[in-house]
Amino acid sequence: MKTQSTVNWFIVAVLLFAVIWFWQRHGIGGPAAGTGLLPGLHAAAVTEIEVIPGGALAIDAARTNGVWQLEKPYPYPAQTVAIENLISRLESLSPATRLSAAEIGSDKNADAEYGFDNPLYSLAISAGDQAWQLRVGKKTAPGDQVFVRVVGVDGAFVTDASWLQFLPQNATVWRDTSLVTSIRGLDLIEITNGVKVIELQQDTTNHLWRMTRPLSARADNDRITIALEQLSSIQITGFINDDPKADLSIYGLQPANLSLWLGDETNMISGIQLGKVVADNPSLAYARRTGWNSVVTVTNDLFSIWRGAVNDFRDPHLLELTAPVREIAFGGTNPFTLQETDSNVWRLVGANFPVDTDTVSDFIHLMAGLRVAEFVKDNNTATDLQGFGLADSSGGNQITLRSAVDDTNQPIAQILFGNTDTNLVYVKRADENSVYALNLEDFNQVKLAENAWTFRDRRIWDFSETNIVQINLSQNGKTRTLLRQGVNMWALGTGSQGIVNPAELEETAHRLGQLTALGWVARNFPATEGGFEPGNLQITIELKNGEKKSVGFGTELPGANTALATVSLGDDRWAFVFPPVVYQYVSTYLTIPPDAP
Repeated sequence: MKTQSTVNWFIVAVLLFAVIWFWQRHGIGGPAAGTGLLPGLHAAAVTEIEVIPGGALAIDAARTNGVWQLEKPYPYPAQTVAIENLISRLESLSPATRLSAAEIGSDKNADAEYGFDNPLYSLAISAGDQAWQLRVGKKTAPGDQVFVRVVGVDGAFVTDASWLQFLPQNATVWRDTSLVTSIRGLDLIEITNGVKVIELQQDTTNHLWRMTRPLSARADNDRITIALEQLSSIQITGFINDDPKADLSIYGLQPANLSLWLGDETNMISGIQLGKVVADNPSLAYARRTGWNSVVTVTNDLFSIWRGAVNDFRDPHLLELTAPVREIAFGGTNPFTLQETDSNVWRLVGANFPVDTDTVSDFIHLMAGLRVAEFVKDNNTATDLQGFGLADSSGGNQITLRSAVDDTNQPIAQILFGNTDTNLVYVKRADENSVYALNLEDFNQVKLAENAWTFRDRRIWDFSETNIVQINLSQNGKTRTLLRQGVNMWALGTGSQGIVNPAELEETAHRLGQLTALGWVARNFPATEGGFEPGNLQITIELKNGEKKSVGFGTELPGANTALATVSLGDDRWAFVFPPVVYQYVSTYLTIPPDAP
């Protein structure tokens, strides 16, 4: 046992001696305390860096005005982040160990032993009048450190090997894969799709896009915004050919199937050309950034939004509300004007009834949402407009939206409505010479508002059930009186028969006191129309102050769980759609069955 123990200790001693000998030979001086590998290197000051991977072409990148660009092996926009990550790592890189010049010189095979005769990488870094050169040799046996030589500095160094991950294996690693560098500040777009040229210009004041070629028209701002955002996110999927003399026609790039030019005012900043789809991968297409020789591939479908026809880039909305609407003037047979008198409080000029704010807001949203069903004709003559029923712009069937009350000079929009053709209605803006068409269904929604009474406040009356004395019912030639005697206390009047449900009657009375029309049907509605027969249900509510509130019912509306109803307000008889929920209470608790005594 003692002999074996002695042998083990001998082996340990030999191993320790070998380790001490190695570090005495290769580690004299120890780590360079408090100093970086490249003293004076500041990442922000670097203007050029060259990396030569062992056995590969040199990769050279230069920074001008804060923008990095590859110079070798071909000129091309570079990836700023990748390059600056490497430079920052070099700035903070410190040696773990230094090998003295004497040690390097004493070993005839030092360059081969440390890998400096055939380096993994060679680096050259420039920052103004300062420059550094590095030779990256072999990794140490464990693989977590690497030998490095700084040209012009005696000896060599051992550094952590993790920084090697920032070195490019080839130029493609440092190539910018963005198809478009930036879309900020762009206000000019030119699209060439075959022989068709579309030019779009953004107004610097309201930031709305207009089409300036092949015609002057409002542009589809939503489409353009989405298209630009999508364009800015497109990434190059492959670099195909960098030969400046390459035959571009084989890629469908001369002439290009689609060209996009992006500019600022009158200066074109960048351009994109799109060619054929890749034969063995139709999801990709060949592309080229103008000004650079490289042919690349990109995802083909991402350009579908740019391939539209001229009208696809026109604003599909009939109008855009560039300011809050304060006045709405309706032309036609019965012209009238709505005006905002206070914040979201409207009045009908010359009328003696209140205006429903929600109805006005709904109408404004309806107008703002009107979409063009068809771009009918541009640059119309007087004869053209006559044929469309749009020749008279002085009155007639038109709607004017203004941002200020009684300001007739600068309306937000003035819309003229013309003839109907099958399921389309011709329309025109007073400030444009283009004729559009609306779907008849959309026009009919606008037409519902052609009478002033449609904007009446839909609240019919407002009183509490606690103010009710009695409710009188008349139906099918019979009458019934319901007396309110307190909270949830109801009884039949003298001579009335039936079943009383006090709690349900209380809720029904409460809802009737807050009666609000679902929508107005007509003012002074003919008594002979709408199913208003003499035997139909009539409800009269008597209040403590002596007032009486009456509502009569007409025909039920199929599938709507409600019916038409009429009520007298002022001197007028108004027809409206009774609210469905309240109608269910009324039909359940305030009706007289035909077979009732």
